[in-house]
Formats: sequence, C-alpha cells, structure tokens
Amino acid sequence: MVGMNGTFGRRGFAAAVSAVVLGIGLTVAAPAAMAQDALVLAAASTKNAVEKLAAQFKAKTGNSVTSSFAASSALAKQIENGAPADIFISADLDWMDYLQKRDLIKTDSRVNLLGNELVAVVPKGSTLKPDLSKGGKLADQLGDGRLATGDPSNVPVGKYAKAALETLGQWTAVEPKLARADSVRAALVLVSRGEVPLGIVYRTDAAIDPGVEVAAAFPPDSYPAITYPAALVASSKSPAAVAFLDYMKSPDGMAVWKEFGFVPAPKAP
Repeated sequence: MVGMNGTFGRRGFAAAVSAVVLGIGLTVAAPAAMAQDALVLAAASTKNAVEKLAAQFKAKTGNSVTSSFAASSALAKQIENGAPADIFISADLDWMDYLQKRDLIKTDSRVNLLGNELVAVVPKGSTLKPDLSKGGKLADQLGDGRLATGDPSNVPVGKYAKAALETLGQWTAVEPKLARADSVRAALVLVSRGEVPLGIVYRTDAAIDPGVEVAAAFPPDSYPAITYPAALVASSKSPAAVAFLDYMKSPDGMAVWKEFGFVPAPKAP
C-alpha cells in the first residue's frame, strides 16, 4: 500500500525492501572479494545480465565476479564512503560524473556501455492505456492510484521519468501521485504485485517480470538518452576486474546485453 504523501506505506515499503534485499542483492557494502576476483557494484536494472556475464566469465577464466545491485545513487555514495568495489556500472551519466569529479574512478577506463528505453508498465491483464501525449491526462487516469518509479531526486529512472513528464506537460499534475521507489526494481515490484496501477521503468526491467506488461513507450525525444557508463573504481587492484570490464564490452558480452533487451549506448552529441 502506498501512503498519501507519495512515499511507501508500512506494508508497501516492507515489500519493496524485501524485494531489493532478497531479489536484487545487497545494497550495503559487500565483503571484499578475493584478490583474483572482481567486485561489481551495478545499477539494479543490470542484475540479470550482469549475473549471466559473471557466470560466463568464470567459466572462461576461473575468476569469480561478486555483484551488488541497487540504485546508481546508492552505489555511488557507497563508493564515496569507502565501500570495496572494483567496477561501477551506473544507469546514468550523472552518478559516474559524481565519482569522477571526486577522483574515485579510473577515468581512462570509463566507457559508455549500454542504452535503454523508458516505458510505462501496468499489472498483467490491466486495461489501463496511459496517455503519454503532450498535455495528456495521465493524472486523471490514475484516479486515487499511484504511479511508481524511482525517486526523481536521485534515482536515475525517476530522473528520466520526471524529464519525460515535464516534456509532455504532465509533471505538475502527476508529481503528487508518485510512489517514490529506491530503485527501478523496487518500483517494478509495486506494479507486479498490483499495489499501484502504473509504473515507469526501463524496457529491460519490464521484460524480466511476468507480472507486468508494457502499456506504452515514452517518445524517445521526451527524455535524455539513457546511457549506462561503466568504469574501474580508483582503489581497484584486481586484474580480474580489468578483464571483466573488457569482457562486458566484447562481442560475447554485448550479445548477453542484447539478450536482455539492452541497446547500444547512444552516441555522444
């Protein structure tokens, strides 16, 4: 259940937290990996793909990859606070820039790895067809219901969602109805469980949850191009991390990303 102030009610919050802790991975500093292994802190939306990449990498090299998934904002703050990590994968450029400005990544290793798309999802079987036109009536369609997405103040998917709704002239009306989740996967859970009638997530997240369906896609020009940068963390001394970052960029690695619905990184303007 979602509270009337746009934040989670007690039950909904507990459900979302459980989903993040049990279904996504630790959102606190993970224990240090062995020297020959790699520790990856990655945006929640990359979970399924990164886990498959890690399994393939271990089969090829014998080196393990330990992963922790959460909102890019939370992971960047963990790195800033000294959490052990070798690789950071962000769901937007801002949080990678945040670490780069603080000399917390190896700038020469930074690469724009992936792209994605922004979609509106509804619980499976819902007949709601969200109005994503300019000046549309999405807020009216929600009625007393809420719209789940990442917290626009810091979670990348929420920032993209806010930008899209502003472009469409719908942000002011929709903002009071937001359910501000702490990651894209937490927002997805709220829709999948029917706790809210609508959510804004990435297309890749919608594809992995059978409890939701894509009701509409946002116009590509309504939000900044979704870009996932990756980089080695400045404190990393793991040769395996260098190799895993290279593997994620390789043709074999890119085939896995494509399998999970990611698209090539947008070209820089």
